[in-house]
Amino acid sequence: MEKISVGARDKIELLTNNMKNRLIGKDDVIRKVITVLLAGGHVLLEDVPGVGKTSLARALSDSLSCSFSRIQCTPDTMPSDITGLSIYHMEKGEFEVLPGPIVNQIVLADEINRTSPKTQASLLEAMEERQVTIDGNTIPIPEPFMVIGTQNPMEMAGTYPLPEAQLDRFMMKLSVGYPAEESSVQIASEFLNGSLHAKTEQVLDAEDIISMKTEVNGVEIHKDLVDYAVKVIEETRKHHSIKCGASTRALLDLLRASQARAYIEGRDYCIPLDIMETAKDVLPHRMILSAEAKMNKMTQETVILQILNNHPVPQ
Repeated sequence: MEKISVGARDKIELLTNNMKNRLIGKDDVIRKVITVLLAGGHVLLEDVPGVGKTSLARALSDSLSCSFSRIQCTPDTMPSDITGLSIYHMEKGEFEVLPGPIVNQIVLADEINRTSPKTQASLLEAMEERQVTIDGNTIPIPEPFMVIGTQNPMEMAGTYPLPEAQLDRFMMKLSVGYPAEESSVQIASEFLNGSLHAKTEQVLDAEDIISMKTEVNGVEIHKDLVDYAVKVIEETRKHHSIKCGASTRALLDLLRASQARAYIEGRDYCIPLDIMETAKDVLPHRMILSAEAKMNKMTQETVILQILNNHPVPQ
């Protein structure tokens, strides 16, 4: 593969800066969301209400000339409200398939854990196979395709935990977090002068993203780094604090996201840091801790750090 073009780096910076204008003081999470986009994955944003989860999703969608839909998940949301349905026309004597909001390029599933498990499951086919089936009719979803799910912490009222199969389809689970004090001052100032919710301009189109995704697929990962990634995944399956380790899909997501991270950094090859840093966001939400680990107040994040620290990277 040739060196990453200056044009590609300019496009990434253009997209990043455009989103920064909408979401102040969250440069790191913005970069990670763009990483998931270029890696062809989906992202889950979990945090308390009101810190900018939906604003981050809208900042991305408004920066791209792509079709967008928002699904506001509630306890009474039905699967057909997401996938679509068939309607019988008496005059024509036939059924007409009406695709749902999932058949768009950027899809925001807002407060996804406030809807029932049955409705949550309606996203599985689309997220994995890039298609939706309605009464036997298969409808492809246009590229680029990305689901951005937002959810509130599980201890909050009115939430349904996402099943493991659903969590495993999200490449990364990220937290927006509270803004720093100086960022809060800037947010307050822009709110008072009316510029906080200014319209975000479209700076890239679908062809730009598809082109960059193709280049990401060509980023080189040395065999030693692939072996290292496999060892990390294997350790999640053997670690005494983990009841259920990372899947094969998790391994593939780890490698692709590492390629995207290297690409964003302007490299056409991965380095050990790409694997290590990406693993912290790709793996934790896919693992189930043992009862003993939960009693000891351990988290998936701390276990991943232990695994990374116990496995030195190849030199």
